[in-house]
Amino acid sequence: MSATATTSGELSPDLIAALDSFVVHLRDEKRRSPNTVRAYQVDVHELLVFAHGSDATVPADVTLPMIRSWLADVGERGAAKSTLARKAASIRAFTRWCRQRGLITKDPGERLTSPKIPKRLPTILDQEQAGTVMASAATRSAEGGAVELRDLAIIELLYATGMRVAELCAIDLADIDFDRRTVRVTGKGNKERMVPFGVPAARVLVEWLRARPTFAKWIDPTALFIGVRGGRIDARLVRTVVHDLTSSAGVPEIAPHGLRHSAASHVLEGGADLRAVQELLGHADLATTQRYTHISVERLRKAFDQAHPRA
Repeated sequence: MSATATTSGELSPDLIAALDSFVVHLRDEKRRSPNTVRAYQVDVHELLVFAHGSDATVPADVTLPMIRSWLADVGERGAAKSTLARKAASIRAFTRWCRQRGLITKDPGERLTSPKIPKRLPTILDQEQAGTVMASAATRSAEGGAVELRDLAIIELLYATGMRVAELCAIDLADIDFDRRTVRVTGKGNKERMVPFGVPAARVLVEWLRARPTFAKWIDPTALFIGVRGGRIDARLVRTVVHDLTSSAGVPEIAPHGLRHSAASHVLEGGADLRAVQELLGHADLATTQRYTHISVERLRKAFDQAHPRA
């Protein structure tokens, strides 16, 4: 949806045009995900409406005090620090783009700071708990039908590769290479990478592919994982599958991203190189991968505190 369609009557034509062009830039040039594009569009739109109320009609009229006043207003309405940080990031991206396009001569977003968010270690499973989930899912599959087999293949592949939910949903049949036991994944920024998976995941995938033709009357000819109606599986269903399988296994209930965190942590605990884990997960920045070393250290600290007599 274009900004024009949602902001007509609220913004000047120049502000509408700038927002529309920024959205196109995010979508077509930066190749941001639809959710990211939508979030940035909503954030910038909110700021521009606020600025328009103070007689701003072109991007150059949006000043740093104006941006800070808007963020303060959002905070007073109860927005969390994480929300304020995201909105600040959206505005910095917008003002930077305006400066690059010559719409403004000075970037007010350069001096805009974000509220500090306390770093929280994500909830993850330990290796024994992960094994319990896989064993429980395998039992359900043996006692169930094609749906349970598909769910087992989903959670095995998520844990084996550490891939994101969106990446899993986008996998095509042609992306799987059983000879090399790798899967081609399209990550953020439309970047492709090859990710290995182990024998357990390969075995279950083979069983799933045998059952797949009988799954529904009509079947998407390309998608690896499909729903009961035969269409490509979506992220909401994958989240439901992971929640259900972890809950029924009696371990901490986690989301698919928790499996990603768990896989990364377990690979590092097994002695993998940080750069290899970065490539496995598709992180653009090594600093993002380094957070998993903190997870491993924190787990070691807890074990030490519980077991060492002089802890």
